Amino acid sequence: MTAVPEAAASPVHPALLERVLECLRTQPDGLTEHALITQLRDAGVEPFAGARLQESLSLFQTHFLLFHCLYRLRDRLAERGERLRIHCLDIGIEPVRDGGAVEGLPAMHDPLRAYYLDLAQLETMDAAAVEVLLGEFWSRLGRDQQREQALEVLELADPVDADTIRRQYRRMAQCHHPDRGGDTAKLQRINAARWVLLVRG
Repeated sequence: MTAVPEAAASPVHPALLERVLECLRTQPDGLTEHALITQLRDAGVEPFAGARLQESLSLFQTHFLLFHCLYRLRDRLAERGERLRIHCLDIGIEPVRDGGAVEGLPAMHDPLRAYYLDLAQLETMDAAAVEVLLGEFWSRLGRDQQREQALEVLELADPVDADTIRRQYRRMAQCHHPDRGGDTAKLQRINAARWVLLVRG
């Protein structure tokens, strides 16, 4: 089993949360997960600076640690009247509008929040487990939420049929394939979205 990065194996230091927050503050319109990881890497923020994103296990560890930080920041920002959007294609901070402070608070029963706040998930993950990660990940969510997020990843909306899903999947997979200069993390999410819509149903 590949060793978990030191920063991920123990409680995350508050300084790392601050660095992630600083990066978010510099992008008021939001940014993608890949762009945020790149920004942290280029700023020399460990463990992102040393991440080997071409390796599936390191990619998972990097993704997990980032989302762990984001969910912790979301809880903190909600107390300040700000909402942190957390999605692989859209991460950003916005004020809670119209005095809707309650709506801006994170859901404590959110299964994604519970998953990413549990650092023990990293310690039990090896390279083989990463191969089935996306199927396990999506199974944690309710079926309706799975479909909604999968459609969003593929830039589709209901009603949509299987042929349309396949055509859009092929188009996006070709566009984002690493051999064509695409993003591996994005391609994994495209593959997961196809699995949700066409295999899991």
